Amino acid sequence: MKNKKQMVAVLLSAILGITANSWFVQANSSVIQDDQQEPDNEAPDSDKVTEGTDTYKGFLLDNVLHSSEEGDIHYNVYIPDSYDGSKPYALFFTLPGYEGLYFQGVGVNIKAEGFGFAAQEYNPEMIIVAPQLNDWGETSARQTIALTEYFLSAYNIDKSKVYAEGYSGGGETMSLVMGMRPDLYTAYLQCSSQWDGAYEPVVQAKTPVYFVVGAHDEYYGSEPSEDAYNNLRELYQQEGLSDEEIDDLLVLDVKDDSYFSDQGVTNQHGQGGGLFVEDDVVMGWLLGK
Repeated sequence: MKNKKQMVAVLLSAILGITANSWFVQANSSVIQDDQQEPDNEAPDSDKVTEGTDTYKGFLLDNVLHSSEEGDIHYNVYIPDSYDGSKPYALFFTLPGYEGLYFQGVGVNIKAEGFGFAAQEYNPEMIIVAPQLNDWGETSARQTIALTEYFLSAYNIDKSKVYAEGYSGGGETMSLVMGMRPDLYTAYLQCSSQWDGAYEPVVQAKTPVYFVVGAHDEYYGSEPSEDAYNNLRELYQQEGLSDEEIDDLLVLDVKDDSYFSDQGVTNQHGQGGGLFVEDDVVMGWLLGK
């Protein structure tokens, strides 16, 4: 004997001109779809990660985030052995100068710059991401944002402790990021660079920024950092913030010549990053926020 759904289908087919079989399939399609639905927590196929195989001083090299919108994003990452996802960890992004871009070679960014290693001394419970991008323009800025969003969703991250640092060209990239999504980050350290991004979003988000540069930086000079600092400070003043409140959000640290010469450094730009990374005032400000 036909079941009730089939009997109803026969009657409807005479009235509506549809077959009993097609109505039966439609009536049960929602059940089939529910049974075949993927778990909500499964990442979309377009945003998968291919993990690297080589390591360098605790960093896993040449991982690739395959982003549906931003393409393949190469990065090196340090994940502490203690991380098991049971509690939130801090997150630190370090963007390199020209010598650390991907076409220069896998892992050259962390081999040339020490920020990713020094940061471990301030907080052992911190994931450190060292992207290797291909330029310091808007494409790289969008890729940095996509990579940050990936880590915030894929790992248990303390969103009140998401730090960023950019040296030289990496600072240009990170300033563009700050002009787009400053809300993703707790604080930003810009070393020996210039500001290429917008200012207003930073002020709206109240994301703290520290500028450090040599007074006679051979590549940029100190003027771009001074201009960016003054522009941000003026916007904060327009918002009605007091000097004390602004000083907590904004620091300009122009190192005089003796800062370098006393430590045997003759090139303020090329060797400055090596001094700043060892400076407890500079790094302590960022990772203490």
